[in-house]
Amino acid sequence: MLPRETSRIVMMLVAFLAASVVAMAQSRGDGRNDEKDKKKNEWIDPKTRAWTATEPLGLRYEAPVDTLPDDYHLTALATAPSIAWATTGNYGAPGINMVFLQRPAMSDFFMEDAITPWRHSAWSQIYYNSRVPVTMASYSTGGNKQTNQDRTRVDFSGNASRTVQVGGMIDYVYSKGSYNYQADKDFSWGLNGSYLGDRYELQVNLGNYSYTTKENGGITDDRYITDPAAVQGGDTRVDFKSIPTRLTDTHNTLKGFHVMVNNRYKVGFYRNVRDSIKPDSIISRTYVPVTSFIWTLEARTARHRFLNGSASEDADFFDTNYLSTSGTDETTKFWSLRNTLGVSLLEGFNRWAKAGIAIFATHEMRRYTQVSDTITGRVTPLPEGLTAVPDGIEARHTDQLLWIGGQLSKQQGALLRYDVKARFGIVGDAAGEIDVTGRVDTRFALRRDSVRVTLDGYFRNTTAPWLMRQFVSNHYAWVNNFGKTQRLRLGGTLDFPLTWTRVGVHYETMKGLLYFGNDALPAQSGKAIHVLALDIRQDLHWRALNWENTIAVQTSSDEDVLPLPKFAIRSNLYAKFKVARVLTVQMGVDANYYTAYNAPAYNPATMTFYNQNEVKCGDFLMFNIYANFRLKLARFFISYQHFNQKWMGAKHFFALPHYPLNPSRFQIGVGVAFAN
Repeated sequence: MLPRETSRIVMMLVAFLAASVVAMAQSRGDGRNDEKDKKKNEWIDPKTRAWTATEPLGLRYEAPVDTLPDDYHLTALATAPSIAWATTGNYGAPGINMVFLQRPAMSDFFMEDAITPWRHSAWSQIYYNSRVPVTMASYSTGGNKQTNQDRTRVDFSGNASRTVQVGGMIDYVYSKGSYNYQADKDFSWGLNGSYLGDRYELQVNLGNYSYTTKENGGITDDRYITDPAAVQGGDTRVDFKSIPTRLTDTHNTLKGFHVMVNNRYKVGFYRNVRDSIKPDSIISRTYVPVTSFIWTLEARTARHRFLNGSASEDADFFDTNYLSTSGTDETTKFWSLRNTLGVSLLEGFNRWAKAGIAIFATHEMRRYTQVSDTITGRVTPLPEGLTAVPDGIEARHTDQLLWIGGQLSKQQGALLRYDVKARFGIVGDAAGEIDVTGRVDTRFALRRDSVRVTLDGYFRNTTAPWLMRQFVSNHYAWVNNFGKTQRLRLGGTLDFPLTWTRVGVHYETMKGLLYFGNDALPAQSGKAIHVLALDIRQDLHWRALNWENTIAVQTSSDEDVLPLPKFAIRSNLYAKFKVARVLTVQMGVDANYYTAYNAPAYNPATMTFYNQNEVKCGDFLMFNIYANFRLKLARFFISYQHFNQKWMGAKHFFALPHYPLNPSRFQIGVGVAFAN
């Protein structure tokens, strides 16, 4: 191990010990072993509640307070977002989820989609309500001076009273990567707050991110990974940082800001609570809301800049130049302002009100600003090496959109819960859009087990994003008259807690699916595409030994349009035990595998993934050895990622064509919660 890596581990161990001392000083209880109680939360106050707000009316749904009681080492894994994560390789780098059921729909500003797991959005915010303020801080690091990967995150939440909560977050990722010219950094911050009173409720959050990544275009020859002796004169040793890449002076920068304010005013009556012994005595009065009036404000900005300072690499890598032959420096901007007004009749205000019902209307204004074409139509003839930009592209475009909709939901009750939401577009590009989404949760007894059944699905008829219809840049420009996309998904999940089994089956049919074709340009499928998917979670536990498996099986009826790996699995085998009744230890090995398929190629100019049929990726195993420790409110991990890189024939670890994943490396991390 390099001296720098050794010193980092020593420093992290010291930090862990110091954090443990602080955590033990703050913690309460006698520290007795409570392994039998799987629900006990040792990380923060077990009485802390957490929830997320759902768009557009801000209905609250319970969220897990501590999303990482185990497997802390996964927070430093570049492929952690999915069991089939197709990425350019570096931690925090652009990627796409190849488990189709988990892939989000294309957004209105598609350049952001490639970094979805690494940025924070308005509706993914988790709100906390705790008796004492809680600060959760974590830091992880690994690699050496040339390849170091660091992440620092701090989350805070505190209550000023029973009804008032404020919180904040800072997240900083800096990773140089194992290969040349692929470093990335992402700095995000956010603020959030809530007020949950009898008559008035407020949920608000705002956030900002600034993301920059170098783009290397992939390595010049895959044999540096698969057969290094063939390109290095017989030498099998590989200096991954010295492998030549196709681009050396190219950057992508994304910046964005969002704010969401959800207001709810409730109208109702007071209900008297009488003494059970003396019915004539009133001991308290409880406010019972009947109707609520809702206003949700959302504002969002985004900006993408693509910069290539090398004119020669620009010409070699891209086939077309529309605006310049001396390199590229271009910016695309987007902003939107959305207002939703709603009225709801609340669930449970009397014994006949078994569900809540709401109607709402949403107006949104969107504006797009693209790079201006200052050459086509103004300079005749065109300078050598340039291609004319297609006619009809607007450098600035504004949309005015209006939807109306309704929601029927039942959030109370142990036997049956459901949520059905429908939205219909009536003005602007939204005209003719339909979005109906539903979910039903129920449970029934099966011998000693209580089986949970979830049915879910949607029907969507949506307009293509404007940037898929009109776009201009130095290397890509298009004008498309795409029709609407129809998607129907139906499925369900069975959850057997007693046997640690979860099985889900879903079917989706799509007509007019949008994708990027082999030429990296937008295209729309002219026929229906069908996807059948099975997802399984099966865990096995025996005393200290645990084996957890997440499996996805999926098939696409048209692999030329929608290529998918047919099988993917992440398996985690570990032992979990306690030392001296206070130190929880989780030691094991996890593995990730998915079958070979025609993985999409990555386009750095647009940060999109397009189809190709020349290179297959997948069919390799990646193992990680790890040890996680938890002492009261402090956590620590050490992991050796991709430790099988040099054996088991693992010499084709490409998640995307010409983009290899990280070779083996050590990562360490420490986290502590301060409750005060």
